[in-house]
Amino acid sequence: MTAGLWILLGGLLVIAAIVFWHGGRVKRDRGKLRTRRLDARQRAILIEAFPLWEEIPEDIRADTEGWMHVFLTEMNFEPCGGLTEVTEEMRLAIAAPACLLISRRPQDYYERLRSILVYPDAFTVKDEWGMEDIRLGESWGHGSVVLSWQTVKQGDLNPEDGLNVVLHEFAHQLDQADGAGDGVPELDEPEDYGRWSEAFLPAYDAFCERVNAGKRSVLDDYGAENPAEFFAVATETFFERSKGLKREEPEIYAELVKFYGMDPGEWG
Repeated sequence: MTAGLWILLGGLLVIAAIVFWHGGRVKRDRGKLRTRRLDARQRAILIEAFPLWEEIPEDIRADTEGWMHVFLTEMNFEPCGGLTEVTEEMRLAIAAPACLLISRRPQDYYERLRSILVYPDAFTVKDEWGMEDIRLGESWGHGSVVLSWQTVKQGDLNPEDGLNVVLHEFAHQLDQADGAGDGVPELDEPEDYGRWSEAFLPAYDAFCERVNAGKRSVLDDYGAENPAEFFAVATETFFERSKGLKREEPEIYAELVKFYGMDPGEWG
């Protein structure tokens, strides 16, 4: 083996060792953070901002609080659009529903996510044709979630309307984790994909027909935009109008119970 190849091999081994060491350190740091819980003051702030919190079983709350400490430590919260500061209330109100989604799915922690951009209210973006569009939230597949604080606050405060922009946008993050925002997140076993499709595809088609016919359902009409939005809307509804979703869409409900590892219909 030439000297050049030895140098290259040595360099690769050093890089591998650094990556291994860093991965182990991250795992250890997260393990410590996940043992921590919110203090009484933080819980009081959270309950005021996110009333659903009191309905969640204690064991799920404990898991969620652990992931919240990881989330709040690792994520960069950025004020935008004239917002001067992302306050502790804002951070907790965003972190709680975001971490509730993964509290029983630690393998789905938001590894690609780096920043949460917070606007004071609805914000304007340009679409792919250069037209301005007003948004309440966005999930980007390359490291950011964008949220309107006013919409976050309204969604968190009303846990029965089926509308929660944090649950919605972070469901998109789960959907996008495999690189494709298509309404099919990464599932545990290969056979799970067949069951997921059997539940979601006919339900989505029937839902679109109802929306086009002007008929209302427990799901918000925005879910008819595409399968990705259908999954995100179904997630909001699963946590906020669980009994209605179970009654109208039992197959979808069963898949979400399995996916999220919890059954909100049994809470409260």
